Amino acid sequence: MLVRVEEEGGLAIGQLSHAWLSGQLARAWGNPRFGYVEPREEVALGAEQHDVGWALFDLEPRLSAATGLPRSFLETSVEEHLTIWRGAPDRLRTQSLHATLVVSMHASALSELRASNAEEPDAAELREHARQERARQEQLRGELGLTPAHAERTQRQMWTWDGLSLALCNAWRPFTSHDVPSAEGLVDVELRDLDDGACTLTPWPFSSPRVRVRCEARRLESRFEDEAAMRDAFARAPALTLEWTFLDAEST
Repeated sequence: MLVRVEEEGGLAIGQLSHAWLSGQLARAWGNPRFGYVEPREEVALGAEQHDVGWALFDLEPRLSAATGLPRSFLETSVEEHLTIWRGAPDRLRTQSLHATLVVSMHASALSELRASNAEEPDAAELREHARQERARQEQLRGELGLTPAHAERTQRQMWTWDGLSLALCNAWRPFTSHDVPSAEGLVDVELRDLDDGACTLTPWPFSSPRVRVRCEARRLESRFEDEAAMRDAFARAPALTLEWTFLDAEST
């Protein structure tokens, strides 16, 4: 769950809706300056489904003692993290091997990142999970005929879309995506707001000069001390559509 804390309550955004937003960014991505997404539809599907392991977990949000709102993805325990990510790539295997690879690469990257800040024995479990996913990735690359360099480019693109989606959902400003693949090597891409309420990316990575994306959220009007009450309010809250428009500021 992504949670944007507000003065009285907050916005709760399901991980899969955030992932849907990532998929929309992936489908719009690519131009001569940044190169293209290859294969576009398969990678975009993987981006759209990259948090598939959260599908059931987010239906029963846990209460955050810190905010009185649903716990955000940053508040999960190592045990919960591994429960979510172990086997997540398998859920796409009969749909698309390339999408499976995208999810696996994202899973191993997250476990490696978390292991770098964890203590033993949690760090060992996270490293073992990452090792298992890397073995899966080697097998998938062989089945798909992909080079490690091609897969690494896709993983960096996925990391970029994920970061931009998180920045949009959480209203993080300023925000810069680092080490984004382009036709000339790795570059930084800055997300910023424009005066008319739209936003832009510099340099511009999309194929069109205007891109609209969206996801869904639920607004909780208050904070909670009781988890059951919070879950009941979450279940009854109507879905809200969050929308963003990107404009190419470099061309205006």
